[in-house]
Amino acid sequence: MTSVDSVDVVVLGLGAGGEHAARKLAEAGLAVVGVERDLVGGECPFWGCTPSKLLIRTAKQGRPWPRAAERIRDANHDWTDAQHADPLREAGVRVVRGHGRLSGPGRVVVATGEGVEAYEARRGVVLNSGTRPAVPDIPGLAGTPYWTNRDVMRQQEAPESLVIVGAGPIGAELGQAFARFGTGVTMLEVADRMLAAEEPEACEVVAAALRAEGVTIRTGVDLARVRHDASGFAVEVDGETVRAQRLLVATGRAMNLADVGLESVGLDPAADRIDTDERMRAADRLWAVGDITGRGAYTHLSLYQAQVAVRDLLGEDGPWADYRAVTRVTFTDPEVGSVGMTEQQARAAGLRVATGHADVAHSSRGWIHEARGVVKVVADADRQVLVGGTVVAPYGGEVLGLLAAAVHAEIPVPTLRGMHFAYPTFHRAIAAALAGL
Repeated sequence: MTSVDSVDVVVLGLGAGGEHAARKLAEAGLAVVGVERDLVGGECPFWGCTPSKLLIRTAKQGRPWPRAAERIRDANHDWTDAQHADPLREAGVRVVRGHGRLSGPGRVVVATGEGVEAYEARRGVVLNSGTRPAVPDIPGLAGTPYWTNRDVMRQQEAPESLVIVGAGPIGAELGQAFARFGTGVTMLEVADRMLAAEEPEACEVVAAALRAEGVTIRTGVDLARVRHDASGFAVEVDGETVRAQRLLVATGRAMNLADVGLESVGLDPAADRIDTDERMRAADRLWAVGDITGRGAYTHLSLYQAQVAVRDLLGEDGPWADYRAVTRVTFTDPEVGSVGMTEQQARAAGLRVATGHADVAHSSRGWIHEARGVVKVVADADRQVLVGGTVVAPYGGEVLGLLAAAVHAEIPVPTLRGMHFAYPTFHRAIAAALAGL
């Protein structure tokens, strides 16, 4: 019979949020076990945020693909995780390699390479099991050597041609990067526009930018079948065939929830997310953070939620989770930075909506840079505060900061209009959008 080790907290999954929670709890003096079956640090540093932005940056500089591959290997320490695991151990975390599952409130079993270990967590478990690339059920796709974002980051050269299934943030970023490396890129999207979760005005600017760089974008398509042979891939789309050397699936993320023992704590393992309260509590002695909460697959949000969970586990008095001003950035050129609600979401929430727009090209800095872009602000007209905003511009993610603060702090629109906006800057276009409310 497996003996049960008693500890204070078990962190199940050491992606960004789990890694942060485990370290902070151990530094606070708790006995912490961190369980991870893959690389400590999770998707972001090894296959997501960091390598993809290195790829995009190298492409923008006009440097060859091998330079990007070299930088990615350097950043990832050739896909080893000591740079993440060692600081945890130094903080006092016991790092356990293997597949962990909940086996009841506060209980976890881990299948390691050497057997099964069991833990009883006196305070509870922080679940951060994350996501994996979602793969659509397209006839013929299974069994072919298609790529996901993980495969892209290990390539040593760019293909001559590439079909990308999906035109969300991952597809848009990688599609533009590949095109700049000289790959012929075709993007296929079942929705009626690319970046469908963003404002339509933002999608129009990005689509025009990608098409100007030679990317073929087809939206509202019906993907009938995928075939692969020695000559490459053939995708049957709306009665015709699109061919390419390689195929990249970029259709979002799928939750890792089916095999983590949710049923043992009264939760549904078939659920598409884990509901949490403002303290990140999901069940008896269970906290959940990161992508699995369904609040957004963003590293910064996972870290934010981990901070909330740590405060609750340590008995502190907040602040607790607030999702009014969740930010997101798509790192195309120009970038798309967004916060809070879109106009459509605000109207669906029953708000009396006012919107304001500004053309970045008509701003002083936009004219200097010959930049394309748009600023859109969404306001609750009754309360006279912003509930959302979007910036499409060079460095749009940086320009977003003012709008994020405005939404989070509910700064009155008249106060925002009365501010000084430095000249000449991209963020000065926000003043023009506010004037249009």
